[in-house]
Amino acid sequence: MTKTLSAAEVESACLGLPGWSFAGGALEKTYRFSNFREALSFMVRVGFEAEALDHHPEWTNVYNRVAIRLSTHDAGNTVTAKDVALAHRIEAVLAAKSP
Repeated sequence: MTKTLSAAEVESACLGLPGWSFAGGALEKTYRFSNFREALSFMVRVGFEAEALDHHPEWTNVYNRVAIRLSTHDAGNTVTAKDVALAHRIEAVLAAKSP
């Protein structure tokens, strides 16, 4: 089983993850895109990253908005290093898209 991070460890990790917050026992962030196509493309790219880590986000998509919530199900739905790693990969996907 993966070790649960303390609240202080999660808050510290969020300092290196712009726009991410620790709420309700999970890492959360909402992304906004110019249209549905961009939002869906982002989700597909993130899906490959999540699968590579064998970790899968809880997320919703409405038109141009993608809300992501990360917690590790195998650790009792708490935040672990696995969630932080996926959040960093998600940010890298977004950075790779930017000019």
